[in-house]
Amino acid sequence: AQQGRVREKVYGKQKIYFADQEQLPAASDAELRGLDGEIAARSAQLQALQQSCRHMEAELKDLSSSMTTPEIAKEIEALRKDCASYAEKLERIKSATNHVTPEEKEKVCREQQLYRREWRRRKRMATELLDAILEGYPKSKKQFFEEVGIETDEDHGVVLPAT
Repeated sequence: AQQGRVREKVYGKQKIYFADQEQLPAASDAELRGLDGEIAARSAQLQALQQSCRHMEAELKDLSSSMTTPEIAKEIEALRKDCASYAEKLERIKSATNHVTPEEKEKVCREQQLYRREWRRRKRMATELLDAILEGYPKSKKQFFEEVGIETDEDHGVVLPAT
């Protein structure tokens, strides 16, 4: 610092030493333009390399997530075994003699219709009765249901089957 090669700055108790830039030669405009051009060329080169790197990383990710040939062979073998077992199961179902006859199917459909109709009738009767009670009841319908302990189909997410 005493010889003038480095400069000294004092910040409180700390001292900072740095090179004296006044002793360095000043660059000409032509040199600065040349350096700016070199910076631009290097920046373009850097952009191209980064783009290439991103492309290669994406390709690596695709390749590492895909299956290898032995894995694919194992998967194909497992799928063939599944297919064979399903075909065998289908054959057993087709060859079974205990199929539902059209008469049995019709009987079940009639019973379902009867039960559905009865469900609707009873639900309507209960609703009418509860509405009649609620006409003179001072509290809300929800409070009445809670006090009496009534659970509706809607409380349990039950929907009446379509016709």
